[in-house]
Amino acid sequence: MKPKIALVIGDPAGVGPELVVKLLADTAASDAHIFVIGSRAVLADAMRATGIRLDLAVVAPDDIVPASEPTPVMVDWPGIDASGFAIGQARADNGKFMLDMLTLGAQLTQRGVTDALCFAPLNKGALRAGGMQQQDELRWFEDLLGCHRYTGELNVLDTLWTSRVTSHVALRDVSNLLTPEGVADAAQLITDSLRAAGKSQPRVAVCGLNPHNGDNGNYGREEGDVIEPGIALARSRGCAVDGPFPADTIFVRARNGQYDGIVTMYHDQGQIAMKLMGFERGVTVQGGLPIPVTTPAHGTAYDIAGQGIANMGAMKNAFALACRMAHSRV
Repeated sequence: MKPKIALVIGDPAGVGPELVVKLLADTAASDAHIFVIGSRAVLADAMRATGIRLDLAVVAPDDIVPASEPTPVMVDWPGIDASGFAIGQARADNGKFMLDMLTLGAQLTQRGVTDALCFAPLNKGALRAGGMQQQDELRWFEDLLGCHRYTGELNVLDTLWTSRVTSHVALRDVSNLLTPEGVADAAQLITDSLRAAGKSQPRVAVCGLNPHNGDNGNYGREEGDVIEPGIALARSRGCAVDGPFPADTIFVRARNGQYDGIVTMYHDQGQIAMKLMGFERGVTVQGGLPIPVTTPAHGTAYDIAGQGIANMGAMKNAFALACRMAHSRV
């Protein structure tokens, strides 16, 4: 059975609509029943920019059923059929538009009308201008879906996944925010998410915090005082985790296939490595939510929006991962 994917076109001022048009024209689109959530006017602009012509049928949100043909359809909701956005600008109107689209896509997936949500790149500044009060879209999803369990952003590059114990916080605050429970929660999140994506026995490594893994306490004691107890706690929960390892070497081992996932202590500890290895292929998973949610790991690329030249590699990977995760719900 093909999964049903709610596909949100992302920031109308960025490259998202163009990426969605390219995805819909690709053979990968036949892997699912796709319900496009966005503005027909914005998609028409994206078609002109890319030179791709699509004829999308229109369906009301209450009339979504598994399609007999793989042709994507547009979800017709007047609240998001808008146009006239200023290309390349983070403004309140496109922020509100994005929040409306995400709300519809998440609610359809939460109700089981669709099986997973995949959205094109967003701009956090526009989202905040449009009314988002949370620190990022993951916390916004938590509130929208009434999710009260542990969540975290996961980044995926081909077969390698990363999670992080702290995320969008100042670097000076990281050490005080680390706890054994936080390390164990991040390890369990990535383990559970890898299983949901089809990896039955994931192998996970945990990074240290300090240079050279603290050098036996000479450069910091977080490895022994916090991270090692967190690893022990994760193992007691049934997670296959090793570490802590120096962050500047563990990615080499993982890239060579020794591990499926890496738990990092802070945002850039993992993001720099992952984006250097494949910026145009990376995917972000909103981990721990009650529904599968994926998106490209890159941003809205305002500087090239409207030119039709954006690379759809990460968008295609995000869609493929949403399809795989959807099968765990179908």
